[in-house]
Amino acid sequence: MAELWYSVNITVDGCCDHLAIDPDEELHAHHAENLRQADGLLFGRRTYQLMESAWRQPAVTPETDDADAETQTDIDVFAEVIDKAKTYVVSSTLTEVDWNAELLGSDLRSEIERIKDDSVRGLLVGGVTLPRALAELGLIDEYEFVVHPRIAGYGPYVFNGLAEVVDLVPTDRRELESGAAVLHYRPRH
Repeated sequence: MAELWYSVNITVDGCCDHLAIDPDEELHAHHAENLRQADGLLFGRRTYQLMESAWRQPAVTPETDDADAETQTDIDVFAEVIDKAKTYVVSSTLTEVDWNAELLGSDLRSEIERIKDDSVRGLLVGGVTLPRALAELGLIDEYEFVVHPRIAGYGPYVFNGLAEVVDLVPTDRRELESGAAVLHYRPRH
């Protein structure tokens, strides 16, 4: 069974609002590499709709593809990688999805276990509400917090309302040029 990784950008005070951070080229390159290592992405409705509206790419013609390849930035690479990624969406309100997406059924545990069984390299989950539910079910195998050197002073906060404590063991740490710390943890079993 492949693993499920959770990755989130947060401020030092725990705010995970995407508007609370200032993404740069290096951050986009980091997240593009995360996407390349996964067989698919797992999003709740809000994150799926946010990502689709921000990153869905227009159709590319051979002429524009050749011209753009020479001037591609890390943000462009991230956009290209996320646009092509297989996406699984958990939602009780959506009735259909597109953008390389599959809408999952209502039994979250069995759906995630099925996808993990079908995956070779693993799955990457983002967002706030869905990861809390996955953590409560013990389905997240690795946590990545990209902690930005900023105090937002507001929420939303990661894992707000978590039913039980999840103890973690640190596995890796590195710092980006921006001062953001990339922290990796695994659940303590």
